[in-house]
Amino acid sequence: MRLMEEITCRNKEDEREEEEEVENIHHQQQWCTTLGPVPLPGFPSVVVGYALTSKKTKSFLQPKLEGLARNKGIIFVAIDQNSPLSDQGPFDIVLHKLSGKEWRQIIEDYRKTHPEVTVLDPPDAIQHLRNRQFMLQAVADLNLSESYGKVGVPRQLVIKRDASSIPDAVTKSGLMLPLVAKPLVADGSAKSHELSLAFDQNSLKKLEPPLVLQEYVNHGGVLFKVYIVGEAIKVVRRFSLDVSKRELSKKAGVYRVPRVSCAAASADDANLDPGVGELPPRPLLERLAKELRRRLGLRLFNLDIIREHGSRDHFYVIDINYFPGYGKMPEYEHIFTDFLLSLAPGEYKKR
Repeated sequence: MRLMEEITCRNKEDEREEEEEVENIHHQQQWCTTLGPVPLPGFPSVVVGYALTSKKTKSFLQPKLEGLARNKGIIFVAIDQNSPLSDQGPFDIVLHKLSGKEWRQIIEDYRKTHPEVTVLDPPDAIQHLRNRQFMLQAVADLNLSESYGKVGVPRQLVIKRDASSIPDAVTKSGLMLPLVAKPLVADGSAKSHELSLAFDQNSLKKLEPPLVLQEYVNHGGVLFKVYIVGEAIKVVRRFSLDVSKRELSKKAGVYRVPRVSCAAASADDANLDPGVGELPPRPLLERLAKELRRRLGLRLFNLDIIREHGSRDHFYVIDINYFPGYGKMPEYEHIFTDFLLSLAPGEYKKR
Protein backbone atom coordinates (compact mmCIF):
# COMPACT_ATOMS: atom_id res chain seq x y z
CA MET A 1 0.00 0.00 0.00
CA ARG A 2 1.11 3.53 -0.71
CA LEU A 3 -0.21 5.75 2.02
CA MET A 4 -0.84 9.43 1.98
CA GLU A 5 -3.26 12.09 2.47
CA GLU A 6 -6.95 11.34 2.63
CA ILE A 7 -6.74 8.37 4.89
CA THR A 8 -3.40 9.13 6.43
CA CYS A 9 -2.98 12.79 7.10
CA ARG A 10 -4.93 15.79 5.98
CA ASN A 11 -1.81 17.76 6.57
CA LYS A 12 0.50 17.15 9.49
CA GLU A 13 0.86 20.83 10.10
CA ASP A 14 -2.92 21.33 10.01
CA GLU A 15 -3.32 18.54 12.57
CA ARG A 16 -0.92 20.20 14.98
CA GLU A 17 -2.69 23.51 14.51
CA GLU A 18 -6.14 22.06 15.14
CA GLU A 19 -5.00 19.99 18.10
CA GLU A 20 -3.69 23.18 19.60
CA GLU A 21 -7.15 24.71 19.24
CA VAL A 22 -8.62 21.94 21.36
CA GLU A 23 -5.87 22.07 23.96
CA ASN A 24 -5.95 25.84 24.33
CA ILE A 25 -9.66 26.51 24.17
CA HIS A 26 -9.91 27.41 27.88
CA HIS A 27 -6.53 29.07 28.16
CA GLN A 28 -5.78 30.99 25.00
CA GLN A 29 -2.24 32.22 24.64
CA GLN A 30 -1.26 35.84 25.14
CA TRP A 31 -1.70 37.28 21.70
CA CYS A 32 0.75 39.66 20.19
CA THR A 33 -0.97 42.98 19.52
CA THR A 34 1.84 44.42 17.47
CA LEU A 35 0.69 45.79 14.15
CA GLY A 36 1.68 43.87 11.07
CA PRO A 37 3.31 45.31 7.95
CA VAL A 38 2.91 49.03 7.41
CA PRO A 39 1.17 49.97 4.14
CA LEU A 40 2.70 52.26 1.57
CA PRO A 41 2.45 55.99 2.41
CA GLY A 42 -0.55 57.73 0.91
CA PHE A 43 -2.64 54.58 0.54
CA PRO A 44 -5.64 53.74 2.73
CA SER A 45 -5.15 50.47 4.59
CA VAL A 46 -7.30 47.38 4.79
CA VAL A 47 -7.18 46.25 8.42
CA VAL A 48 -7.51 42.50 8.94
CA GLY A 49 -7.93 41.37 12.52
CA TYR A 50 -6.97 37.74 13.03
CA ALA A 51 -7.63 35.21 15.78
CA LEU A 52 -5.54 32.14 15.09
CA THR A 53 -3.45 29.74 17.12
CA SER A 54 0.25 30.51 17.23
CA LYS A 55 1.05 27.63 14.87
CA LYS A 56 -1.64 28.68 12.42
CA THR A 57 -0.31 32.22 12.57
CA LYS A 58 3.20 30.96 11.80
CA SER A 59 2.14 28.79 8.87
CA PHE A 60 -0.26 31.33 7.38
CA LEU A 61 1.34 34.72 8.03
CA GLN A 62 4.60 33.91 6.30
CA PRO A 63 7.01 36.72 5.34
CA LYS A 64 6.10 36.39 1.65
CA LEU A 65 2.43 37.01 2.48
CA GLU A 66 3.16 39.89 4.82
CA GLY A 67 5.48 41.53 2.31
CA LEU A 68 2.96 41.40 -0.51
CA ALA A 69 0.18 42.54 1.84
CA ARG A 70 2.30 45.54 2.82
CA ASN A 71 2.69 46.53 -0.81
CA LYS A 72 -1.06 46.27 -1.33
CA GLY A 73 -1.94 48.28 1.77
CA ILE A 74 -3.15 45.40 3.94
CA ILE A 75 -2.44 45.42 7.67
CA PHE A 76 -2.75 42.27 9.77
CA VAL A 77 -3.53 42.91 13.46
CA ALA A 78 -3.63 40.16 16.09
CA ILE A 79 -6.85 40.11 18.10
CA ASP A 80 -6.22 40.18 21.85
CA GLN A 81 -8.20 37.33 23.39
CA ASN A 82 -8.03 39.00 26.81
CA SER A 83 -9.90 42.13 25.68
CA PRO A 84 -13.45 42.57 24.37
CA LEU A 85 -13.48 42.23 20.60
CA SER A 86 -15.72 45.28 20.16
CA ASP A 87 -13.11 47.44 21.90
CA GLN A 88 -10.48 46.52 19.28
CA GLY A 89 -9.99 47.65 15.72
CA PRO A 90 -11.64 49.12 13.83
CA PHE A 91 -11.36 46.21 11.43
CA ASP A 92 -12.45 45.85 7.83
CA ILE A 93 -12.13 42.05 7.97
CA VAL A 94 -11.92 39.54 10.81
CA LEU A 95 -10.16 36.26 10.02
CA HIS A 96 -10.49 33.48 12.58
CA LYS A 97 -10.07 29.81 13.26
CA LEU A 98 -10.71 29.08 16.91
CA SER A 99 -13.13 26.57 18.36
CA GLY A 100 -15.35 26.46 21.42
CA LYS A 101 -18.81 27.77 22.31
CA GLU A 102 -17.46 30.89 23.99
CA TRP A 103 -15.55 32.00 20.92
CA ARG A 104 -18.47 31.24 18.61
CA GLN A 105 -20.70 33.43 20.76
CA ILE A 106 -18.15 36.25 20.77
CA ILE A 107 -17.96 36.22 16.97
CA GLU A 108 -21.73 35.97 16.53
CA ASP A 109 -22.27 38.95 18.85
CA TYR A 110 -19.59 40.89 17.00
CA ARG A 111 -21.23 40.19 13.63
CA LYS A 112 -24.54 41.55 14.90
CA THR A 113 -23.05 44.75 16.32
CA HIS A 114 -20.56 45.30 13.46
CA PRO A 115 -22.42 44.41 10.25
CA GLU A 116 -19.97 46.55 8.27
CA VAL A 117 -17.12 44.11 9.07
CA THR A 118 -16.60 40.98 6.94
CA VAL A 119 -16.13 37.96 9.22
CA LEU A 120 -14.40 34.95 7.65
CA ASP A 121 -16.35 32.81 8.17
CA PRO A 122 -19.66 32.49 10.09
CA PRO A 123 -19.12 30.26 13.16
CA ASP A 124 -22.25 28.18 12.60
CA ALA A 125 -21.17 27.40 9.03
CA ILE A 126 -17.73 26.35 10.25
CA GLN A 127 -19.26 24.19 12.97
CA HIS A 128 -21.23 22.29 10.33
CA LEU A 129 -17.97 20.85 8.96
CA ARG A 130 -16.92 19.53 12.35
CA ASN A 131 -19.45 16.71 12.22
CA ARG A 132 -18.74 14.08 9.58
CA GLN A 133 -22.36 12.98 9.59
CA PHE A 134 -23.28 16.26 7.89
CA MET A 135 -19.98 17.38 6.38
CA LEU A 136 -20.63 15.98 2.90
CA GLN A 137 -24.40 16.47 2.82
CA ALA A 138 -24.20 19.57 0.65
CA VAL A 139 -22.28 17.61 -2.00
CA ALA A 140 -24.74 14.72 -1.83
CA ASP A 141 -27.70 17.08 -2.16
CA LEU A 142 -26.08 18.78 -5.12
CA ASN A 143 -25.65 15.49 -7.01
CA LEU A 144 -23.66 17.32 -9.65
CA SER A 145 -23.72 15.67 -13.07
CA GLU A 146 -22.98 17.41 -16.36
CA SER A 147 -21.01 17.00 -19.56
CA TYR A 148 -17.71 17.55 -17.75
CA GLY A 149 -18.30 14.82 -15.20
CA LYS A 150 -20.17 13.65 -12.15
CA VAL A 151 -19.42 14.50 -8.52
CA GLY A 152 -20.80 12.54 -5.59
CA VAL A 153 -19.80 11.24 -2.17
CA PRO A 154 -18.97 7.69 -1.06
CA ARG A 155 -21.80 5.82 0.60
CA GLN A 156 -21.46 6.06 4.36
CA LEU A 157 -23.02 4.89 7.60
CA VAL A 158 -23.04 6.64 10.99
CA ILE A 159 -22.48 4.48 14.08
CA LYS A 160 -22.97 6.37 17.33
CA ARG A 161 -22.62 3.53 19.85
CA ASP A 162 -22.27 -0.24 20.40
CA ALA A 163 -19.44 -1.64 18.27
CA SER A 164 -20.99 -5.13 18.43
CA SER A 165 -23.87 -3.92 16.28
CA ILE A 166 -21.65 -2.66 13.47
CA PRO A 167 -21.50 -5.88 11.35
CA ASP A 168 -25.30 -6.16 11.22
CA ALA A 169 -25.70 -2.44 10.53
CA VAL A 170 -23.22 -2.66 7.66
CA THR A 171 -25.00 -5.70 6.20
CA LYS A 172 -28.38 -3.98 6.35
CA SER A 173 -26.99 -0.81 4.77
CA GLY A 174 -25.50 -2.68 1.83
CA LEU A 175 -22.10 -1.02 2.21
CA MET A 176 -19.25 -2.94 0.57
CA LEU A 177 -15.97 -3.76 2.28
CA PRO A 178 -13.37 -2.45 2.81
CA LEU A 179 -14.65 0.50 4.81
CA VAL A 180 -12.83 3.62 5.91
CA ALA A 181 -13.58 4.34 9.58
CA LYS A 182 -13.44 8.00 10.58
CA PRO A 183 -14.29 9.53 13.98
CA LEU A 184 -17.67 11.23 13.86
CA VAL A 185 -16.37 14.47 15.34
CA ALA A 186 -13.78 16.34 13.30
CA ASP A 187 -12.76 18.74 16.05
CA GLY A 188 -9.04 18.85 15.35
CA SER A 189 -8.08 16.63 18.28
CA ALA A 190 -5.58 13.80 17.89
CA LYS A 191 -8.42 11.28 18.08
CA SER A 192 -10.30 12.89 15.19
CA HIS A 193 -7.39 11.94 12.91
CA GLU A 194 -7.25 8.26 13.94
CA LEU A 195 -8.46 6.73 10.70
CA SER A 196 -8.69 3.00 9.97
CA LEU A 197 -9.44 0.66 7.10
CA ALA A 198 -11.61 -2.36 7.95
CA PHE A 199 -11.28 -5.26 5.50
CA ASP A 200 -13.76 -7.86 6.81
CA GLN A 201 -16.94 -8.27 8.87
CA ASN A 202 -15.20 -9.60 11.98
CA SER A 203 -12.89 -6.60 12.14
CA LEU A 204 -15.83 -4.18 12.32
CA LYS A 205 -16.43 -5.07 15.98
CA LYS A 206 -12.96 -3.76 16.80
CA LEU A 207 -13.85 -0.23 15.75
CA GLU A 208 -14.66 2.46 18.31
CA PRO A 209 -17.90 4.47 17.90
CA PRO A 210 -19.00 7.17 17.44
CA LEU A 211 -17.73 7.01 13.88
CA VAL A 212 -18.55 7.23 10.20
CA LEU A 213 -17.98 4.23 7.95
CA GLN A 214 -17.28 5.22 4.37
CA GLU A 215 -16.96 2.89 1.41
CA TYR A 216 -13.42 2.77 0.10
CA VAL A 217 -13.30 3.92 -3.52
CA ASN A 218 -10.37 2.67 -5.57
CA HIS A 219 -8.78 5.81 -6.98
CA GLY A 220 -5.32 4.80 -8.13
CA GLY A 221 -3.58 6.29 -5.10
CA VAL A 222 -3.95 9.94 -6.15
CA LEU A 223 -6.06 12.59 -4.45
CA PHE A 224 -6.84 16.12 -5.65
CA LYS A 225 -6.78 18.80 -3.00
CA VAL A 226 -8.92 21.69 -4.22
CA TYR A 227 -8.23 24.94 -2.36
CA ILE A 228 -10.97 27.56 -2.47
CA VAL A 229 -10.37 31.20 -1.55
CA GLY A 230 -13.49 33.16 -2.38
CA GLU A 231 -13.95 32.64 -6.11
CA ALA A 232 -10.36 31.51 -6.68
CA ILE A 233 -9.57 27.81 -7.08
CA LYS A 234 -6.19 26.08 -6.89
CA VAL A 235 -5.69 22.33 -7.34
CA VAL A 236 -2.74 20.17 -6.29
CA ARG A 237 -2.19 16.42 -6.55
CA ARG A 238 -1.36 14.34 -3.50
CA PHE A 239 -0.56 10.67 -3.08
CA SER A 240 -3.22 8.78 -1.18
CA LEU A 241 -4.11 5.28 -0.02
CA ASP A 242 -3.78 2.77 -2.85
CA VAL A 243 -5.32 -0.67 -2.36
CA SER A 244 -5.41 -2.97 -5.36
CA LYS A 245 -8.02 -5.65 -5.98
CA ARG A 246 -5.37 -8.27 -5.35
CA GLU A 247 -4.58 -6.77 -1.96
CA LEU A 248 -8.26 -6.58 -1.10
CA SER A 249 -8.65 -10.34 -1.56
CA LYS A 250 -5.77 -11.04 0.85
CA LYS A 251 -6.36 -8.50 3.58
CA ALA A 252 -8.25 -9.03 6.82
CA GLY A 253 -8.66 -7.16 10.08
CA VAL A 254 -8.35 -3.45 10.80
CA TYR A 255 -5.51 -1.45 9.35
CA ARG A 256 -4.66 1.51 11.56
CA VAL A 257 -3.53 4.19 9.19
CA PRO A 258 -0.36 5.80 10.53
CA ARG A 259 0.32 9.49 10.45
CA VAL A 260 3.06 10.32 8.04
CA SER A 261 4.56 13.58 6.87
CA CYS A 262 2.66 15.21 4.03
CA ALA A 263 5.64 17.27 2.95
CA ALA A 264 6.69 14.55 0.50
CA ALA A 265 3.14 13.72 -0.55
CA SER A 266 2.97 15.99 -3.56
CA ALA A 267 2.26 14.14 -6.77
CA ASP A 268 2.40 17.21 -9.01
CA ASP A 269 5.79 16.27 -10.45
CA ALA A 270 5.29 12.52 -10.42
CA ASN A 271 5.20 10.48 -13.62
CA LEU A 272 1.56 9.40 -13.36
CA ASP A 273 -0.76 7.51 -15.65
CA PRO A 274 -2.90 10.22 -17.29
CA GLY A 275 -6.00 8.27 -16.33
CA VAL A 276 -5.00 8.69 -12.69
CA GLY A 277 -3.21 12.02 -12.52
CA GLU A 278 -5.24 14.18 -14.92
CA LEU A 279 -6.79 17.07 -13.00
CA PRO A 280 -10.59 17.28 -12.79
CA PRO A 281 -12.05 19.54 -15.52
CA ARG A 282 -11.86 23.20 -14.56
CA PRO A 283 -15.51 23.99 -15.43
CA LEU A 284 -16.65 21.14 -13.20
CA LEU A 285 -14.60 22.42 -10.26
CA GLU A 286 -15.81 25.98 -10.79
CA ARG A 287 -19.44 24.94 -10.67
CA LEU A 288 -18.84 22.68 -7.67
CA ALA A 289 -17.02 25.44 -5.77
CA LYS A 290 -19.69 28.01 -6.59
CA GLU A 291 -22.50 25.75 -5.38
CA LEU A 292 -20.68 24.77 -2.19
CA ARG A 293 -19.81 28.37 -1.33
CA ARG A 294 -23.52 29.11 -1.45
CA ARG A 295 -24.73 25.96 0.30
CA LEU A 296 -22.06 25.92 3.02
CA GLY A 297 -21.94 29.67 3.54
CA LEU A 298 -18.14 29.54 3.53
CA ARG A 299 -15.44 31.23 1.47
CA LEU A 300 -12.30 29.61 2.88
CA PHE A 301 -12.17 25.83 2.58
CA ASN A 302 -10.76 22.96 0.60
CA LEU A 303 -12.08 19.73 -0.84
CA ASP A 304 -10.40 16.35 -0.98
CA ILE A 305 -11.50 14.80 -4.26
CA ILE A 306 -10.73 11.43 -5.82
CA ARG A 307 -11.44 9.99 -9.26
CA GLU A 308 -12.89 6.49 -9.39
CA HIS A 309 -10.19 4.30 -10.89
CA GLY A 310 -10.97 3.37 -14.48
CA SER A 311 -13.37 6.26 -14.88
CA ARG A 312 -12.23 9.53 -16.40
CA ASP A 313 -15.12 11.68 -15.19
CA HIS A 314 -16.58 10.16 -12.00
CA PHE A 315 -15.36 12.00 -8.91
CA TYR A 316 -16.01 11.77 -5.17
CA VAL A 317 -15.60 14.40 -2.47
CA ILE A 318 -14.34 12.59 0.61
CA ASP A 319 -13.55 15.44 2.99
CA ILE A 320 -14.08 19.19 3.42
CA ASN A 321 -11.84 21.32 5.63
CA TYR A 322 -12.30 24.89 6.79
CA PHE A 323 -9.35 27.33 6.49
CA PRO A 324 -6.80 24.63 5.52
CA GLY A 325 -3.04 25.01 5.30
CA TYR A 326 -2.99 27.72 2.65
CA GLY A 327 0.71 28.27 3.28
CA LYS A 328 1.35 25.09 1.28
CA MET A 329 -0.82 26.19 -1.63
CA PRO A 330 1.21 27.46 -4.61
CA GLU A 331 0.99 31.25 -5.03
CA TYR A 332 -1.21 31.53 -1.98
CA GLU A 333 0.06 34.98 -1.07
CA HIS A 334 -1.14 36.49 -4.37
CA ILE A 335 -4.48 34.66 -4.27
CA PHE A 336 -5.18 35.54 -0.66
CA THR A 337 -4.25 39.23 -0.82
CA ASP A 338 -6.36 39.68 -3.95
CA PHE A 339 -9.23 38.02 -2.11
CA LEU A 340 -8.89 40.31 0.91
CA LEU A 341 -8.87 43.38 -1.32
CA SER A 342 -11.98 42.15 -3.10
CA LEU A 343 -13.80 42.21 0.25
CA ALA A 344 -12.64 45.67 1.25
CA PRO A 345 -14.61 48.91 0.74
CA GLY A 346 -14.50 50.33 -2.78
CA GLU A 347 -11.73 52.89 -2.30
CA TYR A 348 -9.24 50.14 -1.44
CA LYS A 349 -9.80 48.29 -4.71
CA LYS A 350 -8.42 51.08 -6.87
CA ARG A 351 -4.80 50.09 -6.22
